[in-house]
Amino acid sequence: MTRRYFPAGDISRGSDPVAFGPQDADWTYCGLEVWSLGYGEAREFATGDSEIFVLPLSATEVTVRIGDVDYELEGRTSVFARVSDFLYVGRDTSLTISSESGGEIALPSAKCERALPPKIGRAGEVAVEVRGAGQATRGISNFGSPESWSHADRLMCVEVYTPDGNWSSYPPHKHDDSPECPVNNEEAYYFRIGEAGSSEYSKDGFGMHRTYTGDRPDLDPSEWVNDSMPVHDGDVYVIPRGYHGPCIAAPGYSMYYLNILAGPGGERSMAFCDDPAHHWVRAEWESMPSDPRCPMVTASGPVFPNSQH
Repeated sequence: MTRRYFPAGDISRGSDPVAFGPQDADWTYCGLEVWSLGYGEAREFATGDSEIFVLPLSATEVTVRIGDVDYELEGRTSVFARVSDFLYVGRDTSLTISSESGGEIALPSAKCERALPPKIGRAGEVAVEVRGAGQATRGISNFGSPESWSHADRLMCVEVYTPDGNWSSYPPHKHDDSPECPVNNEEAYYFRIGEAGSSEYSKDGFGMHRTYTGDRPDLDPSEWVNDSMPVHDGDVYVIPRGYHGPCIAAPGYSMYYLNILAGPGGERSMAFCDDPAHHWVRAEWESMPSDPRCPMVTASGPVFPNSQH
């Protein structure tokens, strides 16, 4: 059975908390590195056959040098502090990343064919969406979604913010190799758990995550998935197939996850199909107010209070 869940530290490399490639999930496209840069540290990177985003997580004054051009990213002190600016870098590109403050920077990636030039995205231009209603309200930073960011070959990314006590990735949905799915995407989740009502991370906080295929007669039973598990700050979960959702933020703890998607289709798409047993929930939202704690962050900063416990 291919491994799907990687607790914090299980796929680290030196001081870097995450070094995950397609080979670790036995799939083709998606990867993620999370670097922990020291104060003023500069580090080189080559994209090879993949495209990437350079996304500050808890680093400010980030400079990305490509050739003789410097791209300046303001960054942020925490994913719960604000929406960040970011940089897209295409395949076959060498770059150097540095940060005056040091801190963590995410490099989500996807193997691709087309080589595209670098392009910067500013925090103030990122589309922030409130999705769902009631206790299924969550906020989405659509920095790298197909609808908001067309400058990529395969790579798609969004950031999901779930207030404490709420559910996200709900109703359960999938975009996999099932005959009824409009697209087939690999997907990875990188979780950060925070203290509700603040922008601080929590080493003790947790949430829950669910992924399942149900009975699929077109697959060998060894490929069926039925996972329900706690997730903690820094964990990674990869979804080769199946319905994913809900993700549940425990009372007292905010949940963030970086979604990374890519697949074999000729057009970038995050289209999905719901689990028919739970699709009816969407109609209920039409008469239900959204949770006023969302969006949890904007380009201007956090939106407090974000706790009802």
